[in-house]
Amino acid sequence: MSDNIHPIFDTILSTEKKENLLKQKSIVVWMVGLSGSGKSTIAEGLEKTLHQRGFLTALLDGDNLRTGVNNNLSFSQPDRIENIRRAAEVSKLFVSNGVITICSLISPTTEIRQMAKDIIGEKYCEVFIKCPLEVCEQRDVKGLYAKARKGEIPDFTGISSPFEEPNNPDIVIDTEKESIEKSLETLVTKIIEKIKI
Repeated sequence: MSDNIHPIFDTILSTEKKENLLKQKSIVVWMVGLSGSGKSTIAEGLEKTLHQRGFLTALLDGDNLRTGVNNNLSFSQPDRIENIRRAAEVSKLFVSNGVITICSLISPTTEIRQMAKDIIGEKYCEVFIKCPLEVCEQRDVKGLYAKARKGEIPDFTGISSPFEEPNNPDIVIDTEKESIEKSLETLVTKIIEKIKI
């Protein structure tokens, strides 16, 4: 099969040319954190704010991906790895075309995050949406923690499946200590510094 695959990466238009057309530097904003930490809300806010300021973005949310590209995957460890691998490969395609790509994915282990970083390369920017488990569980905006505690959701991150906090993220946003509005403001400022040409 591999003998019949002939990639054309070296002949297509460069990322730099597409960035110049769009007047932005592309980046993958890989947002990680527990369910209920505020990832999706902040990701949505970041996309809307950047759009309003004239930047072209794409938002890849974990739940959205699992309704399409990843709808054949479970929450077993091998499928979690494949879920992130696919998300990273899709992100790589977007970012190579000059698009600021925002990913909101729990990404529970160091191994999984390293794989995403290896796939995406230097355009990978890890943002840890930091919030203690007990606070996320108190919020329980989707009612998932309650179900997990009852045993209705197996392999639930933070309850029956581990979450390893990132050791050295590029950006830390602490939603226990800051409001969502303040958290978003902080993130927007940091990301705009990275994407301006």
